[in-house]
Order: sequence, then C-alpha cells, then structure tokens
Amino acid sequence: MGRRGVRVAASDVPTSIHLRRSYLRERPAALPELSELDVVRHFTELSRRNFGVDTSFYPLGSCTMKYNPKVAERIASYPGFAHLHPLLPQLRMGGILTQGALEVLYEMERLLCEIVGMAAFTMQPLAGAHGELTGIMMMAAYHRHRRNHKTTVLIADSAHGTNPASAAIAGYTVASVPSDAQGGMDVQALKGMLNDQVAGLMLTCPNTLGLFNPNVREICDLIHSVDGLAYYDGANLNAIVGKVKPADLGFDIVHLNLHKTFATPHGSGGPGSGPVGVVEKLAEFLPVSTVIKRSDGTYALEYDRPNSIGYIAPFYGNFGIILRAYVYILMLGREGLERVAENAVLNANYVREKLKDYYHLPYPQVCKHECVFSAARQAERGVHALDIAKALIDRGFHPPTMYFPTTVKEALMIEPTETESKETLDAFIDAMIEIARLAETHPEQITAAPTTTPVGRLDETAAARNLNIASL
Repeated sequence: MGRRGVRVAASDVPTSIHLRRSYLRERPAALPELSELDVVRHFTELSRRNFGVDTSFYPLGSCTMKYNPKVAERIASYPGFAHLHPLLPQLRMGGILTQGALEVLYEMERLLCEIVGMAAFTMQPLAGAHGELTGIMMMAAYHRHRRNHKTTVLIADSAHGTNPASAAIAGYTVASVPSDAQGGMDVQALKGMLNDQVAGLMLTCPNTLGLFNPNVREICDLIHSVDGLAYYDGANLNAIVGKVKPADLGFDIVHLNLHKTFATPHGSGGPGSGPVGVVEKLAEFLPVSTVIKRSDGTYALEYDRPNSIGYIAPFYGNFGIILRAYVYILMLGREGLERVAENAVLNANYVREKLKDYYHLPYPQVCKHECVFSAARQAERGVHALDIAKALIDRGFHPPTMYFPTTVKEALMIEPTETESKETLDAFIDAMIEIARLAETHPEQITAAPTTTPVGRLDETAAARNLNIASL
C-alpha cells in the first residue's frame, strides 16, 4: 500500500563487499506496509491485553505481587545511575562517577543486615533461586572449611520447588521433612532424621500455607546440634518484615527477594535480585567482590577474600533493582516496614474469613501473609481449581496460585499483599463467592471460562503433549 512508519537515513558507509547473486532476493520481502499510527495502535492494543499489578489485582500466592511505587522508578532512571557502566573506574580518575552507586550498594547491605539481623550480605544474586544456590554454596564452603563430611540437606515437604533444586545443584542429597497436623514442620519427624550427615535445613517462615511455625527456634537449635546450618528462604518475609528478624529465630543464612518484600518489578524472568545475608561465622565465604568503605570515606570493591566461593554473577548484581529497593526502604523507614507486615496479614485474614464458608479451608487457624483454600468441594461437581482460575480471568482478576503447595488437594493460594484496598478485596471476594455459587448451580458456566478473552479455553493437555514449536 506504500505506507511507511519510519524513514531510514541514507547510509554513509561505503559498500565494499559484493554478495553473490545467489544470496540476493529475487523479489522484495513481503513485509507489512504500515504507517506509524497503525504500528502504535497495534502495539498499544497488545499492551492493553497484558495483565500487571498496575492494571488489576494480582493475588498470586507466594509471589507477593505488590504495587511498585513510581518514585523508585523515577530515581532509578536518573542519568547518574542509569548511565553508569560497571567497568567505570572506582577510585582512579573518573571514579567519582561510580561513588554514588557504590555507596548505594554499601548502605543497602547495612539496611538489609539491620532488617534481618545478619552480619553481612552479598548483593550479587540475580534472583531468589540464584540466592538460594549462593547460600547453599556458602553452606558447603563452611563445611569443607571445617572438614565436615556432610551429604544431606533437609527441606520441608511444603517448600518451594527451588529449595530441593538448589540443594541438589550444590551437590547435596535432599530429604523431605513432613508436615504435622497443624501444617508446620513435624518436629518429632525432624528429630528422627538428624545425624552427622545433615549439612543444614532450608525453611520458609511463614511457610507456603501462610502459617508461622511456633517451633521455629527449636527447629533451628536442633539443626545446630548436629553442626548444621539453618537457611531462611525469604520468599515470605513480607509477613514478618520489621516485626521479626530471622537471625533472632536462629537462622544462619537468609536470601531475600527484593521483588517480593521490597516492591521492585517482578515477573517474566526478570529483572530480579536475591541478596544473601549470613551470620558472622559465614562472612568469609561471601562471593567476591564486596563493597567496602575506606578510611577516607570513599567506597571501593574488595576482591581479597581467600575463602570466598568466588563469582556467582557478573559484576555486582542487578543494580537498578537494588536501587529501587533502597529507595523503598528509605521511604518507608522502620515504622513503615512494620505496617507492611501488619497490613499484609490483615488483608490475608480478611480474605480468609470472608471465603471460608464457600471454599474448604484445610488449616483454619489465623494465617500470615497468604491463605490457602482447597477447591475439593467444587471438584465434586466437576469444577476444579483451574476452572476457578479461568473464571476469575473473565471477571478481571489474575488467578491465585493453583495446585501449590502440593500438600493441599486442589489448592488455591491467595496473597493479597498490603497494597490492596478494602474495595479491591471486596470485589475479588464477591467474584470468588459468585464462582462458588455457580459451581453448585451451573458448573458448566465455570468450566467453559474464560469467554471474554481474545483466546478462549485451550486444550492444555493436548498442547503439552503435541507441542508445535513451528507455530510459535
């Protein structure tokens, strides 16, 4: 049609290589001919089909999909931060350009140490799972240094799947500790699994059921009794941030998800950041490099760490995400972080209380940051957790986490976070109640969902078994 959306400037590079005629097209490429306006409208329409926390409620359990304050985005875009390159000099000529970034890394480490009670942090890990692996590698380095022969890492049966994966990648055998009737780690079962081969234990607190284990200190003490280390999976720190320090509970290693607890962007495989903190006896094993403050007040990177596990990421971590979290922490302060935990717990229990008569609640006690329901009652009429999730999409809500933790049949894990209003929660609750009622009276309306989306219900089993990558 002769339209064009861009006008390319004439090349000022002389042509010096002549291609064979067989390499040339016989006819012009069949590319779309579109105006700039057509292209803008096309991609704008596609963006409106995306689901994100800026557009709608995102109660994805265990992921803490909270709102990301725009002030942090603005500061992260400042040229003095955004235009830095990690190979710029630190202290030589021009080093003044990097001093601000190094100070952010140094001060962020101090803040995180205060929040969780650790002695030192590495800011390098690029995601939570990467942080887990870093922590387990330091656990292994500690035991090698002490000439301990340790082979096994204990993990709760309700743990995130990355826990056993991280331990296995680090060379350990994984053993699963069962839950007790209250949904927490079974202390008696743990005692029966302790021996000299246990290198440590990985535990999420509160756990993936949203429950705080009152025996957590005893559990950590038991691990220490066999010279093991207690690892804190920080995925659920949002429930206790500002209220409880994992170090005070007995943990030796902590990884944090900045995109969960400290309101940085989350999803699509990045960006991410999973700093890892350790108690004093493990500090010598931290990755290189670390940021130090010199006697003259300048900041530099230290590489002279003979017992370090080495590099675990290029350069010094995902700086833009760390900077956003730094702004968030400074903006909230101590009292603000305490309110984060209070409001997250309040919102989760509000949802739990409002929906408990419509969905089975396998663990009815007061929860922390998230509540886990079961769709087993609805499944008796042919409506499963997946169907409920699809029906929520029709009603404008992102579904909660489904079928996890695996210890709950037909699990629906809901985490509202502290940033959602009562009005939003009420609308979500009304949608969940409507779906529960329709599952009783007109289940076919739920199993047919979604009906309002550009793409309707797909045969997911067939798609998984007969993957056609040529069409992707």
